[in-house]
Amino acid sequence: MVVHGGFWRSQYDATLGTPLADSLAAEGWAAWNLEYRRVGNGGGVPATLDDVAAGIDALAGTGLDLTTVLGLGHSAGGHLAVWAAGRQGAGVPLTGVVSQAGVLDLRTAAADRLGAGAVQDFVGGPPDASVDPLQQIPLAVPVRCVHGRDDGNVPLSQSVAYVDAAQAAGADATLTEVEGDHFVLIDPSSPVWQTQLDILADLATR
Repeated sequence: MVVHGGFWRSQYDATLGTPLADSLAAEGWAAWNLEYRRVGNGGGVPATLDDVAAGIDALAGTGLDLTTVLGLGHSAGGHLAVWAAGRQGAGVPLTGVVSQAGVLDLRTAAADRLGAGAVQDFVGGPPDASVDPLQQIPLAVPVRCVHGRDDGNVPLSQSVAYVDAAQAAGADATLTEVEGDHFVLIDPSSPVWQTQLDILADLATR
């Protein structure tokens, strides 16, 4: 399940995830490039979350083997993928997540006005445990955070805070720091992409 980023805003769509989905398919994965309503085209809480949940649960009608269902999300998509992994009563539960520079601590992101107030625009109020991955710790599935050390869009501290808190709570979470900026993570031609393919392959064996 590929979930694109763009600070939940309407000008950023699923074309951001297309190169990743294509690469995954070439590697033998069944890849679902998920689209959702965003702020500016009917999205925000709860519509965006409803769309992500419905998109994942729609896999039940595909005939695919759903023993392993992994989420791969970049930036705001990282937030959505990790949020989805914590859903209660999911029709199709995720079995693991790779968060690519995910916005995982919404309270801090809101306080810092990350993305020029993107969290406030998305949530429409204080981010509580229903939408904030950091407040949903611990999850029952592994979370693998990958983050560029030179990320100027979503600070590395977002992933550090999540993983530190998750590990303290006994959850299975790790952080892989890589060289590069916010977008190297979604460049299939970069060595960082192979690192992420290896992480996905490891999650698929758990």
